[in-house]
Amino acid sequence: MTNTNHPTVLITGFEPFGGEKVNPSWQAVQQLEGLIIEGHIVITRELPCEFDTSLEALYNNIALHDPALVLCVGQAGGRSDISIERIAININDARIQDNAGHQPIDTPVVKGGPDAIFAKLPIKHMLWDLHEALIPASISNTAGTYVCNHVMYGLCHYIDSHKQNLKGGFVHIPYLPSQAVHHSGAPSMTQTTVISALKSMISSALRHDQDLAIAAGTTH
Repeated sequence: MTNTNHPTVLITGFEPFGGEKVNPSWQAVQQLEGLIIEGHIVITRELPCEFDTSLEALYNNIALHDPALVLCVGQAGGRSDISIERIAININDARIQDNAGHQPIDTPVVKGGPDAIFAKLPIKHMLWDLHEALIPASISNTAGTYVCNHVMYGLCHYIDSHKQNLKGGFVHIPYLPSQAVHHSGAPSMTQTTVISALKSMISSALRHDQDLAIAAGTTH
């Protein structure tokens, strides 16, 4: 456990993948190291963009730091806003190889686990607070089938199985402008805005145990 007088929050980003030189999740997340938010100290860690080893690293850090909240952050190139993930599904279906050269197709994240697990976060409170801060954001109903979904499902399954008082979930963020210039027509978000969004979501997640009942669904 971390040697601190404060309870902890664990925030993770990913290493670059898919030919990108940077990953905006880690670029932003690492800037929060040591911050105090709602009386909690923020601990940041970079996860490998690899199936299985990403979860091993996450579980080891949860055991080491005993956080009250785990928020995992990943890149979603092509999305235009902060995407708070609602649900993770128990499948790996990799369109491209991970950074270790693995490409699982139609395998479970956790053998025998439920088909899907919802985030352990007040996602609509988080959304409301982002909108109040004039930060573009939405609730996403798919975390994909790559390493991001793998990590979200593994985290939520761990919480259900081992530590039900732990809050946890996943957020996707857009490309940085420096990445978007290499992807014609792709939207982007500045690191400054992403950092503000992360601070807001951490605060909201720590302050609220019950979620808001506001409409944030989609028709397709």
